[in-house]
Amino acid sequence: MNAPTKAIGSAPTARRSGPRFRLTAAQRGILLAAGIFAVMFAVYGWKQSVGLTPNVINTAANKGALLALVAMAQTLPILTRGLDLSVGAVFVLANCLASSVVVGDPMMTGVGIVVVLIAGLLCGALNGVIIVYGRLQPLIVTLATGAIFFGVSLAIRPQPGGSVNFEFADFMTRSTYAVPHSVILLVMVVVLVWIPYRRSVLGRAAFAIGSAEQAAYMSGVPIERAKVLAYALSGFLAAIGGLLLTALTYSGAAKITIANDYTLNSIGAVVIGGTSLFGGVGSAIGSIFGAFVMRTVGDLLIVFDINPVLQPLFVGIVLLVAVSIGSLRILRIKNKLDLYR
Repeated sequence: MNAPTKAIGSAPTARRSGPRFRLTAAQRGILLAAGIFAVMFAVYGWKQSVGLTPNVINTAANKGALLALVAMAQTLPILTRGLDLSVGAVFVLANCLASSVVVGDPMMTGVGIVVVLIAGLLCGALNGVIIVYGRLQPLIVTLATGAIFFGVSLAIRPQPGGSVNFEFADFMTRSTYAVPHSVILLVMVVVLVWIPYRRSVLGRAAFAIGSAEQAAYMSGVPIERAKVLAYALSGFLAAIGGLLLTALTYSGAAKITIANDYTLNSIGAVVIGGTSLFGGVGSAIGSIFGAFVMRTVGDLLIVFDINPVLQPLFVGIVLLVAVSIGSLRILRIKNKLDLYR
């Protein structure tokens, strides 16, 4: 029997393979940060004498949300291959301002909240304008403006004090059905600020700038507007954090240690959350989990009876390891495009 012959001109049968699912760098960072936080918080709950009660969860959520908001603020400039050393100062400025204007009846409280948010937005926009149109390095500019913002904080609140509308503070810091309102605030910021920004033209431009600024410029990307918006939103998010701090403490305090701690920890949270310090890759959600990881480090020191004075040492180690892992990844790649996949 003759073997069947292949028709002339017929193409060889191609092997079909199913679609390959591959996580992006930002998604991998989110999953890694979430996993680390889950393990650390589980250990924290296990070592707690009372366990993970609603009060313990609410307290941890409130502390983590403060750093998460500042970390989200830090994420935006880093996406454009910048760095904002003034986020801590804006955070403190918003706290001092809120302790003076977020008072009185609901109408005055609402006006005061708007004033604080606008002040944060203007501080961030000032950073962006100086960096873009002054053609200066972000590190130098934000270091200088951070000192100015802190000086304004001292002028507003020379001594710790002030007050805040009790109903506003209580609502911001309590929980409903074991769900902390501070966590709801983070979700609202992601849904109402981060997602619309990420999908906007200027949001996509920020990622393009961080990936390859020259290529973005040649492609007609609005670089100047994208950078100014990134820094403006950074100040806006830091101001939300300052409002939450005022609600937690019922007062304002111009302390340089607070500004410095939150600035440093925000960088660590961003790196742990998968945002690349080289720009172009990152997520606010990853930064949130990174912030909770950083905050849980301090909680673990307490439950393991380690001297809290050593907390900066452990935070510094975590930050150094996170930055080193990111740098090693850069050294391993052969094609820079692989960094953004």
